[in-house]
Amino acid sequence: MSAQIVVRKSKDRGHANHGWLDTHHTFSFASYFDYKFQAFGSLRVINEDIVQPTTGFGTHPHQEFEIFSYIISGELQHKDSMGNVEILKAGDVQFTSAGTGITHSEYNIHPTLPVHFLQIWVKPDNPKLKPRYQTMNFPKTSKTNNLVHIISPVDDQDNSTIGINADFHMYASLLESGHKVMHTVQGAEKPRRVYIHLTSTGGELKINENTTLRQGDGAFVTEVKQGDEILFESIGDKIAEFVVFDLA
Repeated sequence: MSAQIVVRKSKDRGHANHGWLDTHHTFSFASYFDYKFQAFGSLRVINEDIVQPTTGFGTHPHQEFEIFSYIISGELQHKDSMGNVEILKAGDVQFTSAGTGITHSEYNIHPTLPVHFLQIWVKPDNPKLKPRYQTMNFPKTSKTNNLVHIISPVDDQDNSTIGINADFHMYASLLESGHKVMHTVQGAEKPRRVYIHLTSTGGELKINENTTLRQGDGAFVTEVKQGDEILFESIGDKIAEFVVFDLA
């Protein structure tokens, strides 16, 4: 395998602190724009957000995106125009296929604790889809020293993953110091690409024994194909919590 790995340091991401919201943007978003970082295949948004207690995002519209939140810590209340009301906690992944259009709000209703989560947007393979909502929980015990499959294309989906309308897979892990996990690249379409994000909760992650990520860093992996393997090793003194996106 001749994988090409390019690291995006945490400090190089877009950043805004609005008081109630401390947010980092991997790709151009809102007032942050960098022509070199607008998308990676169908992956359009990775925002790492920390929302303070009793604040949040008011009701706003979305369409033509697959939108999902990966809760790292705290609690996030979701409400949408489809009638869904839910309080999401660590380990939950909340998925919305916005399709032809929805509105939703996301609030931290906890009186004292912030909520820390990743917000991810992916362009679907087809437009004008019917909106859809799904939440699944992937507990800490399942992700510890394991790479758990969280999202898969609807055509390949089973009841252990959330289905997405794209050639896209998501995995997550909580890797203790000294432990390793392996990812096998999915999808028959060539070429494939992989993005890895190490959350800002700490830890250090080595990729293929020659690339190191520190908290908040990401890595763009190209020149890979179905069946190639990517090795991850936690080398810091804290648990490395990270997600992996495998896409066309």
